[in-house]
Amino acid sequence: MTRCAGILLLGLLLSGSISAQGGDCCVKTKCSPRANPTPTYDTQQPAGCWARSFGHDSVVCVCNATHCDLPGPSPDPTPDHYTVITSTRSGLRFHTTTPHLVDSPTPGGVLLKVATLSPQQTMIGFGSSFTDAATITTHNLSPATQDHLIRSYFGPEGLEYDLVRVPIAGTDFSTRPYTYLDDHHQNLDDFTLSTEDIEHKLPLLRRALELSERPLRVLASPWSPPAWMKTNDKLTNGGQLLPDMWHQWALYLVRFLQEYEAAGVNVWGITTQNHPFSEHEEINWNSCSWTPENMRDWLKSHLGPALKEAGLQHLQVLVGDDTRKNIHVFRDIVLGDEEASEYIDGVAVHWYHDFATDDNPPRVLDRMHLLYPDKFILYTEACIVSVIWESQPGLDEVVSTATVALGSWGRAELYAINIIQISNHHVTGWIDWNFALDTEGGPNWAEGQVDAPIIIDAEKDEFYKQPMYFAMGHFSKYVPGGSVAVPSWIESDPTTTTTTAGDTTIIEKDIHTTAFIHPYCHLVVVILNTGEDEHVVNYMTDFGKFVSVKVSPRSIQTLLVAREEREHTPNHKYSIFWSGPNYPKQSQGDWVADLHTDPVPSVPSVMKSMAE
Repeated sequence: MTRCAGILLLGLLLSGSISAQGGDCCVKTKCSPRANPTPTYDTQQPAGCWARSFGHDSVVCVCNATHCDLPGPSPDPTPDHYTVITSTRSGLRFHTTTPHLVDSPTPGGVLLKVATLSPQQTMIGFGSSFTDAATITTHNLSPATQDHLIRSYFGPEGLEYDLVRVPIAGTDFSTRPYTYLDDHHQNLDDFTLSTEDIEHKLPLLRRALELSERPLRVLASPWSPPAWMKTNDKLTNGGQLLPDMWHQWALYLVRFLQEYEAAGVNVWGITTQNHPFSEHEEINWNSCSWTPENMRDWLKSHLGPALKEAGLQHLQVLVGDDTRKNIHVFRDIVLGDEEASEYIDGVAVHWYHDFATDDNPPRVLDRMHLLYPDKFILYTEACIVSVIWESQPGLDEVVSTATVALGSWGRAELYAINIIQISNHHVTGWIDWNFALDTEGGPNWAEGQVDAPIIIDAEKDEFYKQPMYFAMGHFSKYVPGGSVAVPSWIESDPTTTTTTAGDTTIIEKDIHTTAFIHPYCHLVVVILNTGEDEHVVNYMTDFGKFVSVKVSPRSIQTLLVAREEREHTPNHKYSIFWSGPNYPKQSQGDWVADLHTDPVPSVPSVMKSMAE
């Protein structure tokens, strides 16, 4: 990482971006069009979404051994056509059209602005987690139905996930609490993978790797050391790693990585601890507490050297793996230490409490990036936990407080809002929690059931693709690793006297956007409409013609738009330094002043744009 030091300031001033691909310091703005573009066509609805209502505000798509809807490939945009992929609360799922570009914007519409010459972070991708619960429940299906499920996520005809998170031993989403060395009399010579790994996680991981046409990056995360290595002699309720076990624990983690490699699954990265800086005393699931000082010292004195000695120094090491509101707890203590920082590639963040924006604004991510621009930021866990929504007034009306809410569109919107927000604040990707669960939201030995994008009914040998699944796909399928985020926003059209939304503040409330340059050079824009009104959005392309798209009420749309490849220069049109809700400031100096002096804004509505 030291080779980056000389150009970090230049990179920050010109692009604000650092690639997250193995230490490359520079944003990669070069791209290559696809050799054999997919053709355009008038309309496509993925064959046969078998829609079923369970009484919530939208529907699920039912899959079984003989049938499953898969989105398939999307047509590449051309200088004459653009591609629109739409999912709606009213029931559309990846509905695809390829309209002609038009000569002028539709009157009464609003303008989509995209700063394509202001590259931000290089994306790593999107994905989900192979927990014991997800993989055990999947194996309760017939082989044919299992295959449909894994293809739905990892196949080229599916969502094309390029990230996977794998717990190191057990979590609360297991059928029992366990580690790989539970006996106090054991040592590393006795280390062995569990039945859960051998019979469930590894076979499905190998199948995902086989199906994926994209590089599939596997990220491993520990929940708890063996009880006898901890101060409280328990897997649960926090406790800290005993000082004389620091090296043993580092070797334990290295052994896990080696065992997975021997089983045919190469791990791309590791987080140092799941939820290390949260309060664990009252939590009854697998956990371990760390002080930032202990994490710093263990990392630089034990984990980093152990990985290097084992020839695993190429792995990406992420610290944090905790909520956004806890970044300030460890940031400067761990990352500010030169020796520890040498072993750290990125910061892992969980989405929980992101919606409590009064004390947890997204500018926390901006500050993290500005202070440590050589460390990428990756969201590594998210799921709908009904007890969290119950504690935030108003959210129960949006997403329901049911543990599993089959067909909830509100929950899909929460996924999309969060991904849009964090993508606009230097985050390189987003990993969902369990890729599938049973109809009760488990199994979970600690009785902490949650919702998931796919719910399995093993007795019927079928599974249900929830709106959350499709919300994930609007990003994962069209924004692969290597895409580059670029600023985007909505503004009123000064050439018209009225807009479809009227007041600009209403537009900002309803319409949320994020944009990327795809490795095949085209522009990808995701538009979320959380309002009850249709809006017309106009965008002027590089070819002088216009995209003019109707954005349906309560919908998610992904736009693919052809563009001319242009070199990034210091004199690009828009600054990447943001200050207000939708408009970029014109100078870095203004931004730095805002960073230190702006009061944290209040958020009167839970559905106010988190993409600000």
